[in-house]
Amino acid sequence: MGDYKFEHSGTSEGHPVTNGLCSTKILRYHTRTSRVRLPPAAPKNRMSGERLHRREMVLFGQMLHQRGYVAATDGNLSVRLGDERIMVTPTGMSKSMLRASDMVVVDLEGRWLAGNRHVSSELAMHLLIYRLRADVKGIVHAHPPTATGFAAAGLPLNQPLVCEVVIGLGSIPLAKYGTPGTPELSDALEPLVPQYDAILMSNHGVVSYADTLHHAYMKMETVEHFAQIALVTHLLGRQQPLSEEDLEKLKLARTKYQGASSAAQPCSIVAGNNHGRSHANASSLRIENEIRSRSKDFRSPLKANS
Repeated sequence: MGDYKFEHSGTSEGHPVTNGLCSTKILRYHTRTSRVRLPPAAPKNRMSGERLHRREMVLFGQMLHQRGYVAATDGNLSVRLGDERIMVTPTGMSKSMLRASDMVVVDLEGRWLAGNRHVSSELAMHLLIYRLRADVKGIVHAHPPTATGFAAAGLPLNQPLVCEVVIGLGSIPLAKYGTPGTPELSDALEPLVPQYDAILMSNHGVVSYADTLHHAYMKMETVEHFAQIALVTHLLGRQQPLSEEDLEKLKLARTKYQGASSAAQPCSIVAGNNHGRSHANASSLRIENEIRSRSKDFRSPLKANS
């Protein structure tokens, strides 16, 4: 048999080899006829969960700003850290300029635990959602222009127009206006949080939440994309909602999709269509009448010149 030995690549610093492996070094097995290079062992110190969450909050804050969902110091994000702590973005900072060290950690009562900055003034909204929804681990609040336009017009996004939105979110209701940073806002959201995963806030913006911050952010994108589609249907002067039969099929399909992993009840897909409907229909009718009126005004000079 040939001679063989274990050899470290790099310096061993006198540390013994454990089970033939060293966690940070590559060992080489030598014989007279072959050399086998063993893969490096997994690093001992993986990135901590809190550090990862900090990086995610920086990333999604930048994405909100890049997509135009927030301006100046608008918006806020948060993540649940275990059962007793919440990490939140600070107040008074652009979401495009956040650093991992800027985040603030509080307990479930909103008491400061760690961080060098002041916590978001809308912390109460985040704490309310975490209290009412044990499944929620991440929250995003922003002001995406089209969806916020619907909120400012008093129009919920509650018509089942696109199957992917029905599967991912069900319905997107409109909460009554509440002054930001006051109990009014939490009071307006409280009846809706258990049933929905994204809510329009009258004359304010949108809040979305999910089992991860990543999924909460994607729900925000879905809300804004759907708002753009709904706006086009208003401009065209008609909508073609999905039928009750189609909605029942989508409720069954909803459980198969990752984005639908939520404590919000699938029945909100149908029930949500009644929330604010009378006010929404009246507003929609006014918009459509205005569009038709302007279209007639535009066509009249064309006919006169023909």
